[in-house]
Amino acid sequence: MIRAVVFDVGETLIDDTREWRAWADWLGVPPHTMSALVGAVTAQGRDNADALRLIRPGLDVAAERRAREDSGHGEQLDPDDLYPDVRSTLNVLRSHGLWLGIAGNQTVRAADLLRALDLPVDAIATSGEWGVAKPSPEFFARLIEWAPAARGEILYVGDHPANDILPGKRAGLRTALIRRGPWGYLWADDPEVVKAADWRLDDLTALPELIAAQ
Repeated sequence: MIRAVVFDVGETLIDDTREWRAWADWLGVPPHTMSALVGAVTAQGRDNADALRLIRPGLDVAAERRAREDSGHGEQLDPDDLYPDVRSTLNVLRSHGLWLGIAGNQTVRAADLLRALDLPVDAIATSGEWGVAKPSPEFFARLIEWAPAARGEILYVGDHPANDILPGKRAGLRTALIRRGPWGYLWADDPEVVKAADWRLDDLTALPELIAAQ
């Protein structure tokens, strides 16, 4: 029985268009070039930060992110960045008595921005706050300590097979892959993902009914 649901952030709850456009502007390339490079590294199974390093080889992404912040061009999130099904689905899940969390590979600043959105969840955490990032087993161990449920009672929802579904499954969590963002669409039918994911979703609205049927 699922008692807690934890959501990834980028391309699960948040449309990353704004952030990739900001990186394109910062690095001085057209948005379509950035989109194409993100698609290329996705197809190759590489980390999304490699798209930035293709533009500027050897780029220290963390240092560059700090430089963006210092210049006033740092991360931004507002309600328009949420996918349209997010708030309504969270409200339904919460009305069913489930504990809800958000935990993903984001910065400390992103955690503050997410909290400012006042989403109907019980807790929010990021890799920047925890000091460990997906797909490390330590990230999922921390998540299991954080969520008030046994590991087999926690559902982790994400778009990324290598960061979300496969390591979540190895950690003993239930998993659901959402088909949005480049990773979700490209890898949804991968045999490993099909085997590891309890569900593959086209959007979040089906989730409450699926969980209730368990």
